[in-house]
Amino acid sequence: QAQVMESGGGSVQAGGSLKLSCVVSGHPFSECGMAWYRQAPGKERELISGVSSDGSKVYQEFVKGRFTISRDNAKKTLYLQMNDLQTEDTAVYYCAAEARIGSYCYTPWGQGTQGTVSS
Repeated sequence: QAQVMESGGGSVQAGGSLKLSCVVSGHPFSECGMAWYRQAPGKERELISGVSSDGSKVYQEFVKGRFTISRDNAKKTLYLQMNDLQTEDTAVYYCAAEARIGSYCYTPWGQGTQGTVSS
């Protein structure tokens, strides 16, 4: 059964950086597109960035130039390097496969990792 475990969150000042990691187990990681999401207080969870199985990357406009997604298939780990963090980036960050519930690549939501940015 697939599981994800996010880590790397913390508290930083505006302009600082964090690098998030997501270790995936029990999953055909290398065959699947993966993505990072976040949920800010009082808001819906939103997609930040995704990387396909062949390494193609997409970013939401609000993180372009600041965040970088990457993956290590040998380690079954997804990363998100976040630079120039702003207060509006404060959120719980989640990783998940880009897959429908019950499909081959599906991963359930993990607990996420909290990133807090102060001014």
